[in-house]
Amino acid sequence: MNNNNRPPRPENRPLTPAEQAAARRRAARSKERRRRKRRRQRILLLAAFLLFAVLLAVAAFAMGKNLAGTGKAPDSSSLPVSTPEPTPTPTPEPVVTTVKVSATGDNLIHDALYKQANRRAGGSGFDTVVGYDFGALYEHVAPFYKDYDVNWLNQETLVTDELEPSNYPCFSTPGDLGRHMYDLGFRVFSLSNNHTYDKGSAGIAATRRFWDSMPDDCLTTGLVSNDDDDSAITLQTVNGVTIAYLSYTDHTNGIPQPSDAEAHVILSSQTDVIQRQVSRAAELADFVLVGMHWGIENSHTISDSQRAMAQQLADWGADVVIGTHPHVVQDMQWLTSADGRQVLVAYSLGNFVSAQSVGDNLIGMTMTFDLTKTQNPDSSIETMVSNGKAHPTVTHYDSGYSNITCYFFKDYTEELANRHGVRSNTPAFSYEYIRSVLETNVSPEFLDLAA
Repeated sequence: MNNNNRPPRPENRPLTPAEQAAARRRAARSKERRRRKRRRQRILLLAAFLLFAVLLAVAAFAMGKNLAGTGKAPDSSSLPVSTPEPTPTPTPEPVVTTVKVSATGDNLIHDALYKQANRRAGGSGFDTVVGYDFGALYEHVAPFYKDYDVNWLNQETLVTDELEPSNYPCFSTPGDLGRHMYDLGFRVFSLSNNHTYDKGSAGIAATRRFWDSMPDDCLTTGLVSNDDDDSAITLQTVNGVTIAYLSYTDHTNGIPQPSDAEAHVILSSQTDVIQRQVSRAAELADFVLVGMHWGIENSHTISDSQRAMAQQLADWGADVVIGTHPHVVQDMQWLTSADGRQVLVAYSLGNFVSAQSVGDNLIGMTMTFDLTKTQNPDSSIETMVSNGKAHPTVTHYDSGYSNITCYFFKDYTEELANRHGVRSNTPAFSYEYIRSVLETNVSPEFLDLAA
């Protein structure tokens, strides 16, 4: 059916110009319809895409608002995962610990010292009820000891709260002295010396009770109840460093060991016992400190027996040897032990305080040194003693043994030396005399006059 009411055209008849124009118009209209249809399709597709984007944005906003309101974080499984850079393994470092130690000589408490202390406490010098104030005796040296981790002292006289105070030749010292030394910072007291048996078994028992009554960190060495077990070795741990203490004496002034004594000293002649104890101490501790009450009284000369024993102690395991007894200073020395360690020896520290009447007896020294322990990453341990120094002291008194007190040489003065009461017995005693005694008898490597 012909919708345009045009008569049929015979087959193969050429189109007339009018028909050709009509055909071109129809083709143009058909092409325009297809172009418009494609444009509508593109517009619809773009509109759908924009609508989808808007809906997605609205949904994301709503989700974020909801999460912010609840305080919950988004599910980590939906977040991108980043692989962290591996942390490098740190190289292990050695752990180094140093303990600073001081060792001080004979705390020799004559009657002039404890009578002065009694008067300063308000007594008459003999009034034991009011007690004893030893503060003035040590006030000038007290600050020094606060700078050390360990302070060692040779307590030359028995200290008790039970026995009456007494003077040379058989000493007994009020307990207030021991408590004052503890307050100054001393924690290790060597009790093995020629006066340990001065009061027999009663004196030994009384002094042991006194020291047992002191705080737990107050330690003694040298007065033992059994030679053959580890209880004879005093152990102390400071900042992870373990120190063993032993003390021995040459003699006890001819007084034999009381048969009923609950404890006793070990003589330097008992070398088999000493070797066993020092070797055992070296197994138990990082460092072994040995006090030796030896040598010749009032002599600056080191005896051959002192030198020989010092080397033996070093070879058996001692790290530091602390000499006392001569009441005057003797030199210090580094020894090399059989196993190659450097061992510090002070042959005599002289007196700390006393009321002796000869100038050289009033010059002493405090030895200081460092104990260093290095723990390596492979668990091996190295130990070293270093920085050995001698800090000189002077016990001063005015005429008649009055105003007795102790100074470090660095704080002493020429004026004080010129009025020292000992000049009545040692006229040459002066500031330069003190310096000369020190420089003559102590090697410059160790002697520290300024500190």
